[in-house]
Amino acid sequence: MELKDRTILVTGCAGFIASHLVEELLKRDNRVVGIDNLSAGKREFMKGILSDPNFHFIEDDLLTMDLTSSLKDVDILCHFAANPDVRLGASDTKVHFDQNIIVTYRLLEAGRENGVRDILFPSTSTVYGETEVIPTPEDYGPLLPISVYGASKLACEALIASYCHSFQQNAVMYRFANVVGPRSTHNVLHDFIRKLRENSSSLEILGAEPGTSKSYVHVSDCVNGMIAGAEATKEQVEIFNIGSLDWMTVKDIADIVTEEMNLEPEYQWTGGVRGGRGWVGDVKKMRLSIDKLTSIGWVPEMNSREAIRRAVQEILT
Repeated sequence: MELKDRTILVTGCAGFIASHLVEELLKRDNRVVGIDNLSAGKREFMKGILSDPNFHFIEDDLLTMDLTSSLKDVDILCHFAANPDVRLGASDTKVHFDQNIIVTYRLLEAGRENGVRDILFPSTSTVYGETEVIPTPEDYGPLLPISVYGASKLACEALIASYCHSFQQNAVMYRFANVVGPRSTHNVLHDFIRKLRENSSSLEILGAEPGTSKSYVHVSDCVNGMIAGAEATKEQVEIFNIGSLDWMTVKDIADIVTEEMNLEPEYQWTGGVRGGRGWVGDVKKMRLSIDKLTSIGWVPEMNSREAIRRAVQEILT
C-alpha cells in the first residue's frame, strides 16, 4: 500500500497517535483530510499542520455527520477515532459500542459507497485477552478480550476484514502495545505525575505489587512501524503487532517517574481487583511478538524503559 501522493482521510486526527501520523503523511506528499470532534483530541496538537495547504480539517461528529461527502475522492481511510478508555467499559458499556463499533460501520459503509480501496486501522493488544503464549504473535487464538474496549476493537477488526473480502478492499490493521510520548493525555505516567505533584511524599498505585507486566512503545516508533507495515504488505488483509522487545512492571514505571521528578515517595498499593489487576479488564501480562514487522526491516529505536523515560521527560518539560 503506497503512502505517497495519496488522498487520505484520518479520523480522530487531533488525537495522540493520529496527530503524529498526520504529520508524517504530510511529509510524504500526501493530501490529508482530518475529522475530529475534539472531545478527546486537541486543536493544539494540530498547530503544526493546520496551515499546511495539503491538510483540511473538519470538526464534526462521526456518529451523526454526513460521511459520504467527506469520503469522496479519498484513496485511503485511516480510522483512528475511538474512545480509548479501557476502564470506562466497566461502568458504561454503550460508549465503546457507539464510538468504536457503530462509527466504524458508518465509515465502512461510506467508504464502500465511494469506492475507497484501502483502509488503515489501529487496533490494540487487548484483543488478545489473557494469552498462554508470550510474546504473543498475530496468529494467536482464540481471541478472547477481557474488556469491553478490547471486544469493541476486535469487532471492528472483523467488520473491516469482512468488508475487504466482500467489496474488494484492502486493509492493514495494527495491534498496539501501550503507546507513550508527547500529546498523550491519559495513562499511568500522567496519573503518577499528577498524584506526585499533589503529594510528593506518597504515591498511590492501583493493583498489587509489583503490578502488571507490559511492553511500551514510543509514539515515534509506533508511527514508523505503521508506515513500514503499510508499505510492505502484500495481503488483502494484513495484521501487524507494534510493540517492543521487552516489558516492565508498574513498579518499574513508578521508579522511573519518581527518579525523573527527584522524589522518594512511599508507594501505597491499593491491592487491586481480581488477582491484583489495576482495574476490571486490565490484562496482567502483555508482550507482543514483533517478529513479523521486524522481518521487513522495522525495529523500534527504544525499548520499554527508554520509551517510558523519554515520555516522562516529555510530560515534565
